[in-house]
Amino acid sequence: MCAEFKEFSEKDKINPPKEFVEKANLKSYDEYKKMYEDSVKNREDFWARMAEEKVDWFKKWDKVNEEDLSKGEINWFVNGKLNVSYNCLDRHLKTHRRNKAAIIWEGDEGESKTYTYQQLHQEVCKFANVLKAQGVKKGDRVAIYLPMVPELPVAMLACARIGAIHSIIFAGFSPDSIKDRVLDCEAKVIITSDESVRGGKIVPLKDNVDKAAENLDVVEKIIVLERTSGDINMKEGRDVWWHEEMKKADDKCEPEEMDAEDPLFILYTSGSTGKPKGVLHTTGGYLLYTQMTTEYIFDIKDDDVYWCTADIGWITGHSYIVYGPLASGATTLVFEGVPTYPEPDRFWQVVEKYKVNIFYTAPTALRALKKAGDEWIENRDLSSLRLLGTVGEPINPEVWSWYHYVIGQEKCPIVDTWWQTETGGILISPIPGAIPTKPGYATVPFFGVEPLILKDENNECDTNETGFLVINKSWPSMLRGVYGDHERFMNTYLKAFPGYYMTGDGAFVDEDGYVRLTGRIDDVINVSGHRMGTAEVESALVEHDAVVEAAVVGVPHDVKGEGIYAYCILSEGYDKSGDLKKDLINHVRDSIGPIAKPEDIHFVDGLPKTRSGKIMRRILRKVAEGETDKSKLGDTTTLAEPEVVDHIIDTKGKF
Repeated sequence: MCAEFKEFSEKDKINPPKEFVEKANLKSYDEYKKMYEDSVKNREDFWARMAEEKVDWFKKWDKVNEEDLSKGEINWFVNGKLNVSYNCLDRHLKTHRRNKAAIIWEGDEGESKTYTYQQLHQEVCKFANVLKAQGVKKGDRVAIYLPMVPELPVAMLACARIGAIHSIIFAGFSPDSIKDRVLDCEAKVIITSDESVRGGKIVPLKDNVDKAAENLDVVEKIIVLERTSGDINMKEGRDVWWHEEMKKADDKCEPEEMDAEDPLFILYTSGSTGKPKGVLHTTGGYLLYTQMTTEYIFDIKDDDVYWCTADIGWITGHSYIVYGPLASGATTLVFEGVPTYPEPDRFWQVVEKYKVNIFYTAPTALRALKKAGDEWIENRDLSSLRLLGTVGEPINPEVWSWYHYVIGQEKCPIVDTWWQTETGGILISPIPGAIPTKPGYATVPFFGVEPLILKDENNECDTNETGFLVINKSWPSMLRGVYGDHERFMNTYLKAFPGYYMTGDGAFVDEDGYVRLTGRIDDVINVSGHRMGTAEVESALVEHDAVVEAAVVGVPHDVKGEGIYAYCILSEGYDKSGDLKKDLINHVRDSIGPIAKPEDIHFVDGLPKTRSGKIMRRILRKVAEGETDKSKLGDTTTLAEPEVVDHIIDTKGKF
């Protein structure tokens, strides 16, 4: 089954297959360009048309947009009234989608369950009434600390239905992380489960919540879902069982009328310093934008099965497992497990089982699956796949090539999407059918998004020159602030380049007008006055047969200002040695130039990654600089495998 995959030069473009274009939402670059130009030249008219077409409103807005970025004031669909839960559920009940699968759940051990739109609506209404019975009112904050089970989207939609603001805490976080988030948003209710199951391992969720809630007066109720029937403590007067409360609840709950700018959720992002930032998203613009991007970028058809492999605890899960797909009337798959449990073909087994048509995952997962070997794919039927996507970090061209040829069999366009927690939805991505793709490039902006690459406050970069990626003007799903800290919102996103949203990412635009992300600005290394993106060096390293994954950081250098320090995970069959280190250093020099030559290469068996797959570079940077005291490396509670840090410290300076 598996085809040989090819190497690409940066000039290579891949046109979508003719049979895909014939059925695509947009069929040509000219069609995209016309629509894009309309979206930026006639901004308010464009978004007004989209809002009328895509969203059901209880009351139409008075004005499409009001904003003053210098003050951090952003308003979309001023005085418009709607409800997100209604748009994700109720309106579909009036159509043929009433008995269509809304959510397919695949459990860690292969158990499964399907909810139709009607069944999901009933569950959401009942749980909305449970929340009301526990004293939750419009504007209250509700913390959700649940595994990837159907009750997680049920809880989200129930909050949206009654106007409560949900704040989901990823189920891998520690008690201290839970406590920080609950305190910051003053959540009066926490929703959790007895335990969770992930990769065959049990995680004590309720126990973590109990530790976090000690001496927290703000928490009035804890609602507990029974997932494993594990032995837990239930505090009388505070803790209640999900299933017992649901038995008492009515399955009818009218949706609360919400203002377009009423908060929908708070989602915390970790920084390298300071407490987590509570990114605040509101109702109308967020719903419209996630629905539109779902429809256009994933080209979803009514009979498609769509699978985003992210965790709902991250923004990708919010926007592209729950809100965008359900607002679009899609069938969305919720997966509890991990890519390699019980075997490295788990993803492909799930694709085969449910005949998945659209598959959206992270490059870090693809690298792990590529490393496992193509033999895990050969006995799986992936013929249902129609579209592939990537998210979370720039994808190496070599991995892109494997994804295209081996997984997609050359018949599936790849949408390499760029966006952030703060953006709410995808800002740069190919539109499948209309935009030829190029390995490693996010390509073109979505409608209404105006990106620029700046050298400094007043000057744009030249073609192929890396600079700061900023966005001119707001877009409907842009964050509205950092919860409870307007000054931090301004300083982080809006003051560095007045009039623009500062993404914190580096990028360049090539001669085709395609955008390529080079990584976080703090991952741009200044070597002898030359700005070098870490992603570029990492791509060169993984092009070598010996390297399956690489992470690059800058270290202080007496002469160059900064030097390049590379961490490499080796492919099967390669031994860690001084000779291999020299070979890799020379390979980078030959691939990019002498300026990119690493000062040192550190062979490791793993990298410190968060559960969302992002590499925690601040840890790598500190170890590269010589820090060996783990207590001085900062918070490691968000790491998927904290023990990796010990290994990295222990292996420094070897070979």
